[in-house]
Amino acid sequence: MSPADHPPIAPSKVGVLLVNLGTPDDASPAAVKRYLRQFLSDRRVVEIPPLVWQPILRGIILNTRPKKSAANYAKVWDHDAGDSPLRVITRAQADALQAELPAVIVDWAMRYGHPSIPDRLAALKAAGCTRLLVAPLYPQYSAATTATVMDAAFDVLKRWRWQPALRTLPPYHDDPAYIEALAVSVETGLAALDFEPELLLASFHGMPERTLVLGDPYHCHCQKTARLLTERLGWPKERLRLTFQSRFGRAEWLKPYTDPTLRALPGEGVRRVAVIAPGFAADCLETLEEIALQGRASFEAAGGERFAYLPCLNAGPAGMKMLRSIVARELEGWVAPA
Repeated sequence: MSPADHPPIAPSKVGVLLVNLGTPDDASPAAVKRYLRQFLSDRRVVEIPPLVWQPILRGIILNTRPKKSAANYAKVWDHDAGDSPLRVITRAQADALQAELPAVIVDWAMRYGHPSIPDRLAALKAAGCTRLLVAPLYPQYSAATTATVMDAAFDVLKRWRWQPALRTLPPYHDDPAYIEALAVSVETGLAALDFEPELLLASFHGMPERTLVLGDPYHCHCQKTARLLTERLGWPKERLRLTFQSRFGRAEWLKPYTDPTLRALPGEGVRRVAVIAPGFAADCLETLEEIALQGRASFEAAGGERFAYLPCLNAGPAGMKMLRSIVARELEGWVAPA
């Protein structure tokens, strides 16, 4: 085929790929086992040498944990949509952002599970995107979250002959738009309650304590988010308390832990509490089951009287206003301001 026989190159387009952590394909033990195998085999997530870790993962964890985790997923599965809450919400975020930014092509992916990063990057390439913004939906940077999304994207692009120009969404833990969205969400959520909480607990996903020692900025980012949110709300610092949830394994993780804190609060005289999860861009198993169900049960069993979980930003007005703002900023020079 001569050069003259080649089809003309289509006009270039700009693509945005929103990426969240991931979810099983369904709430069955088999699906959860597939998901956990991929998730817990990521060396960014579990920094134990594979020769030590893989026998533990394959011999113990994958034979014991999926059944229990599947039961927890079943409690929060969106049966109307026939999908997990995380996938339903991430899809809604992408759809809403596409409506706000018609000049670009917006897509979404999961780091683990489906739709995968390789599949959706290939789809954006096929759609003619020669400029890509990969946007990990993690406000606070961690090597186990943000970095592993970028690893997966880079692994795809390094196999392509014709690579697009690439930008990445930086962590936005202290971005004024993010802090404002959190504050509006908190104010709206509290106004809808029929009681006044004595304390707001900000529960972030935990990380092994070792990650802080190794230089991961995640702990500092969480602390700054909590401080800026407290200041924006105009509250005394004692009214908002930061904790870390989802501890896994025997190692020490970032403290204080969420569940022990909830159990201890009634003994401290705090009997009315609300909980938010600022590190999650979308509600998922860790918020809907671990906090809204397990956290409530722990608090009430210890003598707590009133408990409320305030949803994540999700695809609500405050969250989407923030997401549009930070994505549009990263697209400057590629896309004319709307």
